[in-house]
Amino acid sequence: MKVINHIKEIRTSKEITQVQMAEDLQITRQTINAIEKNKYNPSLELALKLAKYFNVPFEQLFYLEEEE
Repeated sequence: MKVINHIKEIRTSKEITQVQMAEDLQITRQTINAIEKNKYNPSLELALKLAKYFNVPFEQLFYLEEEE
C-alpha cells in the first residue's frame, strides 16, 4: 500500500505558498515539497498538524492506495 496525499491541492486552493506554510508550521519548504511529491511521508504528529492547519479531516489529506 502507498500513502497518497492531497496537500498540494488543498494548499493551492487556499492560496498558501510552500514558504508561508513552512514558516507557519516551523518546518522547511523542502519538507513540504517532498511530502507533496509523495517522496516523504510525514510523522503522525506532522500529519495531524497538517490536518489542523488546513482545518480538514485527516482522511481528506491522506489515504492509502493499493499497489498492484
